[in-house]
Amino acid sequence: MKPLHLVDTTLFYSPTSGGVRRYLNAKHSWLREHTHWQHTIVVPGRKNRFERGGVCTLSGFKVPGTFNYRLPLNMRRWTRVLDRLEPTLIEAGDAFHPGWCAAAVGRRRGIPVVGFYHSNVPQIIGRRFRPVERPVRRYLRSLYARFDIVLAPSRVMCEYLGALGVEHAVHQPLGVDAEVFHPRRRTLDLRKRLGLAADARLMVFAGRFAEEKNLPVLLQAFAGLGAPYHLLLIGGHRRARPAANVTMVPYRRDSLELASWIASADALVHAGTKETFGLVLLEAMACGRPVVVARAGAFPELVDDSVGVLAEPDSAAGMASAIAALYERDLTALGAAGRARVLRHFTWDRTFRQQIDTYAALIGARRPLAQPEEEFGLSSPSP
Repeated sequence: MKPLHLVDTTLFYSPTSGGVRRYLNAKHSWLREHTHWQHTIVVPGRKNRFERGGVCTLSGFKVPGTFNYRLPLNMRRWTRVLDRLEPTLIEAGDAFHPGWCAAAVGRRRGIPVVGFYHSNVPQIIGRRFRPVERPVRRYLRSLYARFDIVLAPSRVMCEYLGALGVEHAVHQPLGVDAEVFHPRRRTLDLRKRLGLAADARLMVFAGRFAEEKNLPVLLQAFAGLGAPYHLLLIGGHRRARPAANVTMVPYRRDSLELASWIASADALVHAGTKETFGLVLLEAMACGRPVVVARAGAFPELVDDSVGVLAEPDSAAGMASAIAALYERDLTALGAAGRARVLRHFTWDRTFRQQIDTYAALIGARRPLAQPEEEFGLSSPSP
């Protein structure tokens, strides 16, 4: 019997960075190490490439102002690639044409199709174009009705999907490689490297400079705080500083390098209010760093007073107050509590063991006879 074949497909995959990319790469490595499953990733790329058991790419134009995201527009080609891979199960990581192609192939082949709600599309679009938010909600409901289940990384997103009429949403938290993101990565003298005073209070943000990240709130907060507070923005492309106490550097493509930069700062700060999860928060916590985040979206599910500070959302003054309050706490103790939380609840091993149980149940439901556990490639669960 052929090994079970999982195919992940999404537009949200950049060779440069991104939480979805880290999730898919971590899943690929974990499945290879712990199961007999075959795993193929189908994503945009610079050219067409077919590689069963690896990364298949479909050529598309580069989207301006992004971390090298590309947009293939040929839905027929995407569908043909998914069909040619002969999957046992497909997971679609966005609500755009890969999702529709996955649904079509799943229906044609009689296999389960899973959605993963990585990004809150209606809220992001609605923030820019308020009149279209309601039609986008109807669109999501229509698409996800074609899927067997929809995974959501936070409880707040499960509730949001339920309010849209998506009644088969399942809570599936993401995880972190706690060996890559580890306190021992605290090796850089960032203050010296950035030309800062030894007593600078250095905080870091890492990620896309997208509107939903609320970077203006961070910039206003640090402008109000002034010295010795300093903000390091990892992911910037502009050369000029927006303020004297703000530094921008390009995104760290290598996870070990990113971990080193995060671990070498005092804490991580994030003002986003539309986040479906917050992977970079967990990465900072795994590095033994406390976090200051907006009390909005999925963040309160990850952060409380024992690991950082929650700030009033959409408020520069509230963010500045939360940052100042952090430095009245024991940063080392907060960081240790954060890492302990990650190790208990948010490792990739925990994530993927839960996920593969979900996959196995779906596949079993689609077959006339239940399959023995070993045919799903599952090793014995950890005690």
